[in-house]
Amino acid sequence: MRRVILGSAAVNSPELVREACRAFPGRIVIGIDARDGKVATNGWVETSSLDAGEMARSFEDAGAAAIIYTDIRRDGMLSGPNVAQTLALAHAVNVPVIASGGVADLWNLIELKRASAGSMIQGAIIGRALYDGRIDPAQALAAVSA
Repeated sequence: MRRVILGSAAVNSPELVREACRAFPGRIVIGIDARDGKVATNGWVETSSLDAGEMARSFEDAGAAAIIYTDIRRDGMLSGPNVAQTLALAHAVNVPVIASGGVADLWNLIELKRASAGSMIQGAIIGRALYDGRIDPAQALAAVSA
């Protein structure tokens, strides 16, 4: 196992996450799941008053390998990623950001790549689109490598 993603723990036990980042440099990824820009926890059942960007900034110095930002209103919906919020988060921190939620096709990946120029967005999770056969992995890599 190369990396571990800590999501709700980052809200509920931030010091645990900081300790994990120190103990395992470059191997801890912070998962930030958000509904309307506010952090959701515990399987998306609870939505806090904590802003996703604020949370990301609070861990900026922790040494996390990356942040996975999931717009939970789009996750699994194949409606396109929330480019604006993902980009805002990526501009707010100096930690690589991986976009998650909503990717439906190659165009979404190209759109995300174009928007992310000069930002810390370094990847995207294509989940359901891959599972449903809407995106071929080789074509996806070729589209974002050009």
